[in-house]
This record gives sequence, C-alpha cells and structure tokens, in this order.
Amino acid sequence: MSDQTKPPPARRQAQQRADEIRAFQAELARLEAAQVLVLDETQRHALADYHQALLATYASAYDIDRDHRASQISLGMRVASFLGALALAGSAFFLFYQFWGRFSEAAQVAILIISALGSLGLTVWVQGRDASGYFTRLAALVAFACFVLNISMIGQIFNITPSDKALLPWAAMAFLLAYACDLRLLLAAGIACVIAFVAARIGTWSGIYWLHAGERPENFFVAAALLLALPQLSLHRHYPGFAAIYRVFGLLTVFIPMLILSHWGQISYLDLQPKLIEGGYQVAGLAASALAIWIGTRRDWPETVNTGITFFVLFLYTKFYDWWWDVMPKYLFFLVLGLTALLVLLILKRLRGVIGRSDTGERA
Repeated sequence: MSDQTKPPPARRQAQQRADEIRAFQAELARLEAAQVLVLDETQRHALADYHQALLATYASAYDIDRDHRASQISLGMRVASFLGALALAGSAFFLFYQFWGRFSEAAQVAILIISALGSLGLTVWVQGRDASGYFTRLAALVAFACFVLNISMIGQIFNITPSDKALLPWAAMAFLLAYACDLRLLLAAGIACVIAFVAARIGTWSGIYWLHAGERPENFFVAAALLLALPQLSLHRHYPGFAAIYRVFGLLTVFIPMLILSHWGQISYLDLQPKLIEGGYQVAGLAASALAIWIGTRRDWPETVNTGITFFVLFLYTKFYDWWWDVMPKYLFFLVLGLTALLVLLILKRLRGVIGRSDTGERA
C-alpha cells in the first residue's frame, strides 16, 4: 500500500514528514547543482508530483505547515492560543468572583457544574472541526481551568477542608484532555498534580501535614520512579513527545531534591550526621546525572542527555563553591570553573565521537 492510499498519520507525524520532504528537496537541489546526482525530467516530475500529492493530503487532513513561512506563523498561533486561554480562564475566574455573592448556594453549584461540563463539551465540539489543533488547545486549557475552579470553589461553598485528594481529579482531567487533544502543556500540568499528590501522601504517612510535604524532599523520589517507568508503556508510541516529558519531569523530581539535600542534610529522613547526608547526596547526584547522560546517549533521548548534563554541572559547580569560594581569590575560582567547563566539553566531544563510530560500525 502506498503512502497516498494509507490513512493519514497523526498531525505531529504528518508535520514531521512534511519537514523531512522540505529538507530532502533542499538537499536534492544542492546535489543537482554540484552534479553529484542529476535526475532526468521524468523522474523529477514524478518525484515532485508524489511530494505535492502527499503534502496536499496532509494539509487537507491536518492543516500542517507546508513551508518555513507557515511554520513561523504557526509559532505565533501557538503563542496566541496559549495567551488567549490564559485570558479566558482569568476572565471566567474574575467573573465568578465579581457576581458570586449574588447567587444562592444551589445556583452557585449549578453554575460551576455547567461551566465545567460546558467547556468540556465545547472542547469536544471544537476538536471535531479544528484541523489545525490551535483552537482545540485553547478550548482544552479553558476547560481545565474551569474544572480546577469548579473543584476549588465547591470546596469553599460547602466549607470542605482543603485536601491533597483534589489533586487526583485535577490530574485525571489534565491527562484526559492531554491525550484526547495531544496537548503537552496539559500533560505537564497533570504530571505536576501527580507529583504533588504522591509527595503529599508520603508526607502524610510519615506524620507531616500534606501542605508541608515539600519540607522533606525525599517525599518526591517515589513520584520520580513512577514518572520514569510510565514512558515504557506502549501507549506512548502513539503520542510523540509525551514520553520525553515524562522523562524530564521524572529526572527533575530526582535531581532537584538531591540538589537540595546536598546542601541541607538536616531536612532528610535519614538519621545521620547532616554533613554525611550532604556528602552522600552530592555523590549520588553526580552519579545519577552521569547515568542519565549515558542512558540518554544509548537510547537516543536528547532531553535526558541535556537534563543530565545540566545537573551534573550544577552538582559539580555547587561542590566547587563549597570547597573553594571562601579560600580562593575570585579570579582563580572562576578560572577553575572555566577550565572545568572546557574539560566537560572535551569529555562530551570524545563521547560523541565514540558514539558516532559505534553507530557507523552497527550500520556496516
């Protein structure tokens, strides 16, 4: 079955294929100009017709960017949809508070439920008619904001004690909209809700009030393990980019608590000397970030490599600060930092060369 007769892929895959076609056409033009590869007229017209038909199919189904100028406009549309969603959500929030006291309790509950269900229904309706996805994203963000406002204000109406359990429906709504509308921003919101809930639960089990769970950074390690495991599910093969977001949030949920504990060991659960805890987390942070770089390189996960490099440098530089800031002249301290950066560059360059040679050997 040819590409023209297959069902069109999801919009992200269609856009990726269109970008690859543009890159191929540009490279082919260079090869022909250099007389390296010259197609005859029949081949050139057949190739051009094939690409035009393929791009037309994708454009009619998904409203993709067919050239560089269109992609620039699309970036502006993404920004406009995000800012529009924030503005509409803010409008709904202040509208409720402006006239809230004039309604009876039953009317308040009804308004909240109708606004949440209505915005969700609007999102579904827009999604069926919006090939570009920009208006769907705007509607989905507004629906999520209305749902969060719904849960929060109903709790105030009935004087319900604030609880971490509210994070679960918020996360469920964010994930539902993220997967239904292919919206990474809401995926990040859902992940943040899950991180907060897991940390709060663990803190509660250890005797801490849930709002103070952040005072014990180790509460976040369980959430990190869950986030790093979730991308292995086959579900994410159909959602390009989602697995990378899980991995980045998982790594942040590992490295940030480690970085904090490497300086404030007294807030750890471990019953050890603070200096010993700080030293242990410094070593663990360097080892974990180096492991992230290695795994990301082996698996071709650039976001994992970049996150690992960032935190490896942070752990290293903060350790240098602890060691030498008070005892070294400032010019010498920054010189050491600069030379360390050069050393890291050389190591990464060598690692890149090794990977390139191994990839070449595998292809051979």
